[in-house]
Amino acid sequence: MDWVFLSELAINGALTGLLYSLFAIGLVLIYKASSVPNLAQGGLTMVGAYVVLALARDVGLPLWLAIPLAAVVMFGLGFGIERVALRRLAGRPVVMILMLTLGLDIFLRGTTLAIWGGTSRSMELGVSYDPLFLGDIFISRIHLVGAGVALALFVAFMLFFRTRTGIKLRAIADDYMASWSVGISVERGVGLSWALASVVAVAAGVIWGEIQGVDQALSLLLLKGLTVAVLGGLDSILGAVIAGIILGVVENVGADFLDPLVGGGSRELIVAAVLILTVMIRPHGLFGRHDIERV
Repeated sequence: MDWVFLSELAINGALTGLLYSLFAIGLVLIYKASSVPNLAQGGLTMVGAYVVLALARDVGLPLWLAIPLAAVVMFGLGFGIERVALRRLAGRPVVMILMLTLGLDIFLRGTTLAIWGGTSRSMELGVSYDPLFLGDIFISRIHLVGAGVALALFVAFMLFFRTRTGIKLRAIADDYMASWSVGISVERGVGLSWALASVVAVAAGVIWGEIQGVDQALSLLLLKGLTVAVLGGLDSILGAVIAGIILGVVENVGADFLDPLVGGGSRELIVAAVLILTVMIRPHGLFGRHDIERV
């Protein structure tokens, strides 16, 4: 066995997994405040990437300015989604809110297709594609940059949840009624979680837009982000990062062994298997809170 090649697969898989964590962090932020998986996170990521390109290409702004402005736009969009759509479903069964997020994802994909078309566009961040070697191991520069962004967001949100506002969001996640009773604005907290998840979607859209182009396929990465979130625990940001690394390594190394046997396409099979097994064996994830309800 070529251990250098195996190490290369594992390291690049871990970096790719951290990029999946960008989706998972957005999912966790919303779940922590509303206890609902956001099936529109893939659509928000795609919209965030298109907004960056619109500001950079159509308006003519430099990328270093277009990206933070797009984050501001998406922050407002996240608040708007909660105010216009989700707040009307307060107190309704969770499945109704889940279906709303699915409908929102379909709506966002249809809207971007109508405005920008289906042609793939390049982000052109300016990251060099020259080989980067760690000894004999090749490492992708854009994946390394993306992994750094994911880790930076992880640290930022870990610190955020220690602030007064972050503690309020944690309280909302624990108990809506108790939060209302002590004067915490639950609606504003849920809206903030959607706004922050939309900002994270910009980061994910920019990085993945550089890797595979900006088109409708960006929204399909939600499956891998959802798998990471479920594996790590839907209410754990730490779990989103660690589970991303695990899934990335398993997917990259496993595909190298399985592709010759099945003729390719085993990556999606591995991701689906991880998701199914996690739900069956450990539904609250590796680091998620296991709530026991008395009946």
